[in-house]
Amino acid sequence: MSQSVSKVIITCAVTGSIHTPSMSPHLPVTPEEIVSSALGAAEAGAAVLHLHARDPQTGRPDQRPEAFRPLVQVLKQRTDAVLNLTSGGAPTMTIEERIRPSTELKPELASLNMGSMNFGLYPMLERFRDFRHDWEEPYLAGSRDLIFRNTFADIEYALKTCAGNGTRFEFECYDIGHLYNLAHFADRGLVEPPFFVQSVFGILGGIGNHPEDVQHMRRTADRLFGGDYRWSVLGAGRNQMRIAALAAAQGGNVRVGLEDNLWAGKGRLSVSNAEQVATVRGIIEGLGLQVASPDEAREILALKGADRTGF
Repeated sequence: MSQSVSKVIITCAVTGSIHTPSMSPHLPVTPEEIVSSALGAAEAGAAVLHLHARDPQTGRPDQRPEAFRPLVQVLKQRTDAVLNLTSGGAPTMTIEERIRPSTELKPELASLNMGSMNFGLYPMLERFRDFRHDWEEPYLAGSRDLIFRNTFADIEYALKTCAGNGTRFEFECYDIGHLYNLAHFADRGLVEPPFFVQSVFGILGGIGNHPEDVQHMRRTADRLFGGDYRWSVLGAGRNQMRIAALAAAQGGNVRVGLEDNLWAGKGRLSVSNAEQVATVRGIIEGLGLQVASPDEAREILALKGADRTGF
């Protein structure tokens, strides 16, 4: 087993860069909305808050450290949840752009995508046709002919750039080969256990969302890392809670949030990140398991601890 089955870490991905503002009135866009939604998720039981920033006027993904700074400052004052800053940003950004918030703000956790891939958002154009902002439709359509670049050089750059920060990484693995990429960097001594592996299911271009896909990811990670990793899952779209339940029942951790899924059920939009956290918490506790507190998550993931200082 890769971890104790008694405590389950809930990560909440608050806004992301996949969905666009026209898709849901509940998607947080402004700094105030993102902070409020993140705090609600933490109060509902999320130990880790995975953060993206957006332009407050257009909702477009914004990876400038200045966009993250007000989010981090307020959240550090108002919650003890672990802050996890994206280095995924958006597929249109360079690794230098994407890692800057983490190099400057030095979070406890930062996400890191573990391989280049197709990242197809364009099928959402079949479901959403009316857009408020000029950038939304071409942003989605452009993913038909776009590689989300995460080369070995890019990954190494992110690891080495943050090496002196005390920042640990949430390794986002969208396919089996991404686990082997992580093993490669572990063999080179560029990352140290325990590895926080976030298995991503259901993104067009990555592994699917069948239960066998979930088991294949788990078995491969077990074989590669043994007891040196902590497993978490996220299911994109309507498979979010089903995949969370599968993983939690096997001692895994879970991620939910409006970054990954806008819906609470067929035809009903999620009204908040807190709603999704409450739902998955009910699943976890229904399995006879306990939700990890932020400090328990820090211990499980070997994090440096909350830093309450300003910037």
